[in-house]
Amino acid sequence: MRRRLVFLAIAVVSAGVVLGLVFAGSPTTIADGVRIDGVDVGGLEAGKARALLEGKAAALASRPVVFTAGGRRFLIRPAELGVESDWRTAVDSAQRQGNGFAPLRGLKRLGVDVFGADVIPSTSVLTGALQYEVSRIAQAVDRPARDASLARRGLDVRVVPARTGEKLDRRAAASVLVHELATLARTAEPVQLPMRVTQPDVRALSLRGVARQARVALSAPVHLELGPTRWLLTPRRLAPLLELPSAGSTTLRIGGPAADAWLRRLGRRVEKPAHDATFAVHGDTVRIVPDRPGVQLDVVRAAGAVLAAALQTISARRVATLPVETSPAKLTAAKARTMGIVGRVSSYRTEYGGVPNRIHNVQLVAHLVDDKLIAPGEEFSFNKTTGERNAAKGFLVAPVIVNGEVTTGLGGGVCQVSTTVFNAAFEAGLKITARTNHALYISHYPQGRDATVDYPDVDLRFVNDTGHWLLLRTFVDPSSLTVDLYGTPTDRKVVSTTGPLVVHGKAPVKKTVDSTLKPGEKVVDDPGEPAMSTSVTRDVYSADGKLLHHDVWYSAYRASPELMRVGPKKKKKAPASTTTARQP
Repeated sequence: MRRRLVFLAIAVVSAGVVLGLVFAGSPTTIADGVRIDGVDVGGLEAGKARALLEGKAAALASRPVVFTAGGRRFLIRPAELGVESDWRTAVDSAQRQGNGFAPLRGLKRLGVDVFGADVIPSTSVLTGALQYEVSRIAQAVDRPARDASLARRGLDVRVVPARTGEKLDRRAAASVLVHELATLARTAEPVQLPMRVTQPDVRALSLRGVARQARVALSAPVHLELGPTRWLLTPRRLAPLLELPSAGSTTLRIGGPAADAWLRRLGRRVEKPAHDATFAVHGDTVRIVPDRPGVQLDVVRAAGAVLAAALQTISARRVATLPVETSPAKLTAAKARTMGIVGRVSSYRTEYGGVPNRIHNVQLVAHLVDDKLIAPGEEFSFNKTTGERNAAKGFLVAPVIVNGEVTTGLGGGVCQVSTTVFNAAFEAGLKITARTNHALYISHYPQGRDATVDYPDVDLRFVNDTGHWLLLRTFVDPSSLTVDLYGTPTDRKVVSTTGPLVVHGKAPVKKTVDSTLKPGEKVVDDPGEPAMSTSVTRDVYSADGKLLHHDVWYSAYRASPELMRVGPKKKKKAPASTTTARQP
């Protein structure tokens, strides 16, 4: 028995060896039955197999594959995404399917030939191009789920059902794209890209109650009231103010562009601005006019009140009381009483006249500085208070001094006000920090106490050094301007002296020829003024006799020319001509 078994084993091994040698084939060729990406490469040498595969891939690189998704077709070529298979490694793997010593190799190859072997090559792709292509397809085919919502037509409200959505499965789609573009075994049929169904968040059932609320809201008018005032909001006017549930919302509210615009208009009707406390002056007395707080609509609470009233089913309860907020005045009466503005500190009056435009400018700039409050220690600036004097503010062209000559310019007459303000501060004994005299002497201003301004460089400034607030008031009548300073009277004593008006030479003469005059005839249109100078000294004493300020202001005025028209010169007579006769 043992011998038989030994002989049988020897026979089997011998048969296997013989069989292995018969099917061993050449080690340089790939075993029969081996396929790479579905292509039969059995019996081929490695180089020829690689050339075969690369040739097929090159032929397909520019041929598009048709993909479908969401009912749309997309043609994509392997070259567009840089899809390439590693044929060298695949061939090496195919060769290993039938390697080994001759008998063993034959047996392996016999098995491969009977059962077959398919090698799938590894694939590379341009990641950025792949992501872009997937995003492009998704953008074209994605259909988001639609939540249930409410829709209004006139006063009728209905529920719009939800709808499922569909989205490209991007990760799976990318794998399908790469696989189908890389394979050599293409099909004629389009390749379906995987999609996912998306569900809505809000179903129609959850909006039935809100729909009933909307119908109640539009079933009857809503009354709005604020104190004794009432408004009627009809259903047709209320309808566009209702923001029906949409985009995942499940609540009813007053909102949206139409509601915002309506609330703004309602707010303007309700709003009453705050009024600061003011000071009413008469002569030396001062009275505080109380402040008045402002009122404005609380739009958020108002929207809620309107909706709450609209959801009432009983008509008598469909009333919305509008909520308001009060805003305090910046200057209350209580604060005004602490400012110490109780009486007149100083006053100064100047006369004015001239062309209507100049009078207009005087009145306009007087209004700009009127009611100016000056805090303790604050420096008053004429230019900062009035700002630029321009046509946009209503200033007109009137006579003005420019570079020492009288001409016309925008804002002529402003210096009438600055001079009057300067003298009010002068008489109040305040610290004057900036003052400039006019270029020409003006006789109707107090000698040496004129003050010119020119925005923004030439300014009039003084400091409130009284320890209490000051109120600057202006009073304009048809021919005069009065500037009063009100505050706490300081009982300061102001002593001033004015130096003589010194004349320097004569006025220069500016002649122009007037052909309407006779030769040698002269007409003086303006006598002009010579250059002049003067000074003003001011000493300010406190109530107990202490010297607070000692000021000297020097003023130098340019000469203005005498304007003279003269007749043309006499024409010279031509000499008489003489003729001499020749003798024959």
